[in-house]
Amino acid sequence: MSGPAVESVWDYPRPPRVEPTGSRLRVIHAGHTLADASGGYRVLETSHPPCYYLPPASIDWTCLEESTTQTYCEFKGVARYWHLRLGDTLVADVCWCYDTPTASHANIAGHVSFYAGRVDACYVDDERVQPQTGNFYGGWITGNIRGPFKGGPGTLGW
Repeated sequence: MSGPAVESVWDYPRPPRVEPTGSRLRVIHAGHTLADASGGYRVLETSHPPCYYLPPASIDWTCLEESTTQTYCEFKGVARYWHLRLGDTLVADVCWCYDTPTASHANIAGHVSFYAGRVDACYVDDERVQPQTGNFYGGWITGNIRGPFKGGPGTLGW
């Protein structure tokens, strides 16, 4: 049995493409499951590892607090963010979503993406992902994804 096909981020399109994934997507922090989804969406953009967007019903909203942070993407529109609070621990802007994305990204409306580097672990199926370097980009790097990646030291660093 073979694994997923090797993908180069330099073969991903610009503007980015949204595609469904049937993979199990999980987000864990301090032993707490923040999200567990049987599928969602991947956003694929030149030079970026995929960002995974999980259905809102798969998120444990009880430990998320709305943030005042908003960002703008020329391809997706305006994103809003949430902080993670578990006990006395606060992780700022741990996840985001596009409530009303542009028409080309309508499938991810209301879906949530997490920064893999701000939580203890994110998984695609049973593979623990590596976070994309840097504080801005939220890509999840699995063993079949090849760079170099945009985002920080040892990468293209834009």
